[in-house]
Parts: sequence; C-alpha cells; structure tokens
Amino acid sequence: MSAGWLKPLRHPRFWLAAWLAAVLTVIVICLIPPPPLALPQGSDKVEHFLAYFLLAGSAVQLYRRGPALAWAASGLVLMGVGIEFAQGALTETRMADPADALANTIGVLAGVATALTPWRDLLLRLRG
Repeated sequence: MSAGWLKPLRHPRFWLAAWLAAVLTVIVICLIPPPPLALPQGSDKVEHFLAYFLLAGSAVQLYRRGPALAWAASGLVLMGVGIEFAQGALTETRMADPADALANTIGVLAGVATALTPWRDLLLRLRG
C-alpha cells in the first residue's frame, strides 16, 4: 500500500505490520482445526463479528478515509467470504457457513463505521 494511503502515524510501518499480522492470525485460526470447546450453538457468530470488527476498526486507525479505507474494508469482506470457501474446500475439520461470512461482513461494516466517530483517530493521537 502506498504510504499516502496511511494516516501520518509515528511508526506507520510498525502499525501496518501489526495489522497485517492480525489479519494473518485470523486466517490461520480460521483454517486450523478448532479447539474442543463446548460453546452454545451459534455463539461463533459473535466471535466472527468481533474479529472482523476489530480488524476493520484497526484499519480505520491506519488508513485515510476514502479509497484507502474502502480497499481495506473490501479486502476484509472478501477475506471473510474466501475463508468460508477455504474451510469447506481445504479442511476436514471445518465447514463453510454463509452465516459466518455474514457475521464477518457485519463486523467489517460496524468496524468501518467507527470512522464516523471521534474514536477514528485514537492511534493518530499517540503521535504526540
């Protein structure tokens, strides 16, 4: 991504690398065998929502509003849909679930909506 797409953060490469590491972590967690937990039926939708809300909210902290943020949000939505396809096609311990893709997308939309709040520049304020 072009440096002009990022907000003028104190350590933009560090923050971008941290965000990309978080994205990669979500991908890996979604494709490895799930831990044997006894969770209530459907509670994984909350996990999907929260993961993508945090990724998108973090993108709001990194990327300037406009095309940069739109590309990041679009990429997260496509990632969420792609992971569901990958779970169905590439794993034996996971299954594709359209409801998970929907929860991911709603999480992205909610995270991007933080751009409309005073919280949109919390990381920028660390610049001092």
